Amino acid sequence: MRATWNGILSTGRSEPLSLPGLAWPVELRLHPRARSLRLRLDEARGLLTLTCPRRTSRKAALQWAQRQAPWVEEQLGRIQPGEPLLPDKTIPFEGRNLALVWEASLPRTPEISEDLLRCGGPEAAFSGRIERFLRCEARARLSAETAKAALDAGVTVRSVSVGDASSRWGSCSASGAIRYNWRLILAPPHLLRWVVAHEVAHRRHMNHGPDFRALEAELFGGDVSSARAELRALGPRLKRVGRAF
Repeated sequence: MRATWNGILSTGRSEPLSLPGLAWPVELRLHPRARSLRLRLDEARGLLTLTCPRRTSRKAALQWAQRQAPWVEEQLGRIQPGEPLLPDKTIPFEGRNLALVWEASLPRTPEISEDLLRCGGPEAAFSGRIERFLRCEARARLSAETAKAALDAGVTVRSVSVGDASSRWGSCSASGAIRYNWRLILAPPHLLRWVVAHEVAHRRHMNHGPDFRALEAELFGGDVSSARAELRALGPRLKRVGRAF
């Protein structure tokens, strides 16, 4: 969505802007519940996201972002390199490690054999084939877990899809469409189940109130706080998998 400004930030987000002193472009986002300016690095997109309260002055917000340049440089220095899906690399998968193996004579459809994920065909197509395989595995597993959780909750789900959102592991629309981050297939199974429980609970409660939290915990059947903290700690590494930079 392209922003239109008359001095006040008046739409959800802006086109990324390059600012002197900042290494990455800045994308401004209006959040109706935000109470202060907040800057975050979006590693997957190579952007700085600047969250702004309602009716924020564009000029003041950008000037504030520029004053955060020392913090930005410090954070950029901590970013770990990406982990491309290449032969002889190792990736997490359902909480265990798989070695990626390419041999031209192997079938072109990737397959898991013990602790190996093997694929043949042209080497140049290896990365794409592996990612498509992981996305398919993620959708299958997430669809099955969502169906089970929906049955337990007594709710319906219109559709299940996977994508690669930079800041969310899942989202649920009012119409019943649930979308997950495909990288959940890389995480231990109990963390995938927690995200499913969280999104399915939103089919009954489109908020994070006490009733929602009770249903989320019931569907998950474990310690929600521990699962949330574990995924928060693992998340940066999972989101580097498949990234070239």
